[in-house]
Amino acid sequence: MLKYIVSFVVLTFLMLSCAENKPILSEGIWLAELKVMDDQRLPFNFKLTKEAGDYKAEIYNATEVIKITEITIINDSITMFLPVFEAYLKGIFTVNTISGVFHNESLDRTLNFSAKFGETNRFSGDQNPTQMISGVWETRFSRDSPEEYSGKGIFVQNDHKVSGTFRTTTGDYRFLEGIVTGDSLKLSAFDGSHAYLFLAKIKDSILEGSFYSGNDYKEPFTAKRNEVFELPNEDALTFMKEGYENFDFSFPDETGKMVSLSDPQFQGKPAIIQIMGTWCPNCLDETKFLVDFLKQYNDMEISVIGIAFEHAKTKEKAFNSIQKLKNRIGVPYPILLAQYGSIDKQEAQQKLPMLNHVLSYPTTIFIDKKAKVRKIKTGFNGPATGDKYLNFKKEFKEFVTTLVNE
Repeated sequence: MLKYIVSFVVLTFLMLSCAENKPILSEGIWLAELKVMDDQRLPFNFKLTKEAGDYKAEIYNATEVIKITEITIINDSITMFLPVFEAYLKGIFTVNTISGVFHNESLDRTLNFSAKFGETNRFSGDQNPTQMISGVWETRFSRDSPEEYSGKGIFVQNDHKVSGTFRTTTGDYRFLEGIVTGDSLKLSAFDGSHAYLFLAKIKDSILEGSFYSGNDYKEPFTAKRNEVFELPNEDALTFMKEGYENFDFSFPDETGKMVSLSDPQFQGKPAIIQIMGTWCPNCLDETKFLVDFLKQYNDMEISVIGIAFEHAKTKEKAFNSIQKLKNRIGVPYPILLAQYGSIDKQEAQQKLPMLNHVLSYPTTIFIDKKAKVRKIKTGFNGPATGDKYLNFKKEFKEFVTTLVNE
């Protein structure tokens, strides 16, 4: 009997010792860095807290807050599952450090990742700013190349801190945050899907630098001050081809049922068609807007239908991503699967041959009660664009109200 008692005491002691020695993570602000091309580091801050024994996190990009509620701890390994997107941060941790990878399953992309507790500054910079970049910047990405495209930089600088974004004809680069140190501009954003880093020199109202996206994309950009610069009208970039009267489609929902705009439930009321993907941050911004709009104006007789083009390799994984998006932000409208395994825009256009092209995810089609296309909007400029987004919300409501009242 004594032998069993001794064994029990020893086992209990070992269990208590293991519990006492179990690694913990410091609560508070962390600085994370993703390794991108040219051995550059893309920083972002997150806050880690513990509630009822479970860890939670918030990622910060300027005014954007991304809440992470799914975090698993196994011994000294941590996995933080990003909301909506099929992505996670995973690493080995000590009390004040984490080292591992960021993996995006949908995009098949992996970046090395590290984090350190207690670092509140996104970028380090020991020089006072010698330049101010608040205002509007006419931007050219990949200038003098076949891939050249335009952008509109919109920034606010307070002392050395900077926030803002670059708008393009297909959407915006979301909530950028950074600093000016000396004559150098440093901006970054990490939203759980895309990782953006902008580095530039400022001289004589000119920006010259590089834009990094993940660890596999880099392009040069130049910009000049131009407070009156505007991008081409996003309502005129995509249109119905000659010879097509209606926007016709037939794609499956999660039950396998084929859904078409000619179905009885869509007859006699305006429809908004959202060409999108669950992997796309601008599409997420638009989806959140549409969900909020439908809640706020629930007396409006309108239909909304999403048409998804997915990276996922299988139909099952694609529908899992769609359902995850719907559950996370409460999407009340159907999202149909048009394509999986590729988001190639030329292939997408073949699925929707009535359009001159699919230039952007998202693309939004407004259809009246008689099933006629009234407007096609390319891209989405979300809340990071400030006044542009506020004006869009006003114009959207006015146009949809017109369609409903006709």
